Amino acid sequence: MRAALYDRFGAPDVLYVGAVPAPEIAPDQVLVRVRTTSVNGGELAARAGKVRLVTGRRFPQRLGIDFVGEVTEVGSSVTGIAPGRRVWGVLGRSLGAAADYVAVHPRKIAPAPANLSDAEAVSLLAGGTTAMTALRDKARLQPGERLLVRGGSGGVGSVAVQIGALLGARVTALAGAGNLDFVRDLGAAEALDHRTHRPSDLGRYDVVLDTVGTEQRAYRRLLAPGGRMVAIAFDLDRIGASLGYIAGSAVHGAQRVRFFSGNPTTSQLAELARHAEAGSIRPVVDTLRPFDEIADAHRALEAGGVRGKHVLQLT
Repeated sequence: MRAALYDRFGAPDVLYVGAVPAPEIAPDQVLVRVRTTSVNGGELAARAGKVRLVTGRRFPQRLGIDFVGEVTEVGSSVTGIAPGRRVWGVLGRSLGAAADYVAVHPRKIAPAPANLSDAEAVSLLAGGTTAMTALRDKARLQPGERLLVRGGSGGVGSVAVQIGALLGARVTALAGAGNLDFVRDLGAAEALDHRTHRPSDLGRYDVVLDTVGTEQRAYRRLLAPGGRMVAIAFDLDRIGASLGYIAGSAVHGAQRVRFFSGNPTTSQLAELARHAEAGSIRPVVDTLRPFDEIADAHRALEAGGVRGKHVLQLT
């Protein structure tokens, strides 16, 4: 089968679509024919070698964490799922969804939203589950609270703005100048250019959601009494210092920085699908490219200014 691969760390040029053996499922797994996948920020860091302590140095390495597709085979111990079902899923803390087929446990998938195309669905998937976990479960965002979203137009931020508004918060989104009207349309009460508004120019917030990872100390200072900061990224140019600051916040100061790695379950995927089908959360596809243009998708995400997700079409 086809899979997105790279044989060394580096720029997007190291990426290629090559041939690998198709996966064989275990009795408790299903096989999914992948139709679409998206490009996520963590994959850029992995490809560049910035998290090689996690990914290791064995090549070729794989890409892709989310997918929409069709179940083609069911393990002997799996019940309640039949071939032909259209599903969406997130691999969690592993990579490999950027391929024709993926073997996955049923707890990692759910029926895909019926009202969304494959491209629309996958653009909402990883960002949506991450934003839901960050705001509802980690920050426990309440109606009337003030929420600041860094990276408000990106894959996570564009959904976080919507979820924040859905939960009744007053949302301020930081984004590029060309995306301010876009994030307002998503539900932000206030949209600010991150290039001209420094942390010292901002007010106080009950919750700060950081999808960028830099200047964590400065943004943490914006928290009101009882405020919560959730970080889903860290400074890739200062990894040790960034992770050390997050860990240290748990014991130094009243306002701990909450950090987590997304690993959604069937119930979370199903809940996100219900919101999508109700129209309360909408997907945002920045670009849709054929699978063999994965390097171009990585270049586009690295260039910045993204609205939602860059999506790759496999079938």
